[in-house]
Amino acid sequence: MAHEDGGGPAEDAAEVVASASDLDPAPAVEADDRHPLSVLLGGPWGAIESMAPTVLFVLAYFASGNNLAVAVAVALGIALVLAGIKIARREKPVRVLSGLLGVAVAALFAAYQDDPLGFFQIRVLANILSALAFAVSILVKRPLMGVIIGPVMGTGMRWRQDPDLLKAYSRVTWLWAILSLVRAAIQIPLIQAGQLAWLGATPFLFYGLVALTIAASWWVIRKTLPADHPGIRQPRVPA
Repeated sequence: MAHEDGGGPAEDAAEVVASASDLDPAPAVEADDRHPLSVLLGGPWGAIESMAPTVLFVLAYFASGNNLAVAVAVALGIALVLAGIKIARREKPVRVLSGLLGVAVAALFAAYQDDPLGFFQIRVLANILSALAFAVSILVKRPLMGVIIGPVMGTGMRWRQDPDLLKAYSRVTWLWAILSLVRAAIQIPLIQAGQLAWLGATPFLFYGLVALTIAASWWVIRKTLPADHPGIRQPRVPA
């Protein structure tokens, strides 16, 4: 699962929540043998997918002589291309739609506002909503990072019956809530100052922050689980 660039996302809240809702919580599924960091970041393809729409939107705007219609068309075009590649890669429909709709909402909002900064304004709102979604998921004892990671690791939702894993995933989910708020905090002053070029560079920063947050997440999980715990692939479920 590659996280969309922190340029927003109308994608990010949608991508995280959609990824969670796309996972079957009942049965355990076959575990992914790749390293969890590789699974969540998506490798080189994940980097391209997460950065391209935002970077190309801004580049197209400046290259066209500040023509917003061209920038919107380029963003929508690259979103359609990426959606087509996802379909060819047989990714699940909810992920195809979440990425496409995320870019479409941001681009069309910019067109509606007649202001390229609108592309990022809607993403600030999405980041705040994403942080709220993470926080609420913890309060209802279904931390989103557990909902996402559990099926990837082949455990489904059985981790909810393991108090240690529930605590670990709750702590990790707080990290992601904080990340969403950090993204918003970085973008808000840039939007207020009209710094479109710097906003266009934020995907590179945010992709790095996502990588650091994922690494921190696994560190927190290891530190939270007792020494005798068999690990995230083997929840300790009461008989």
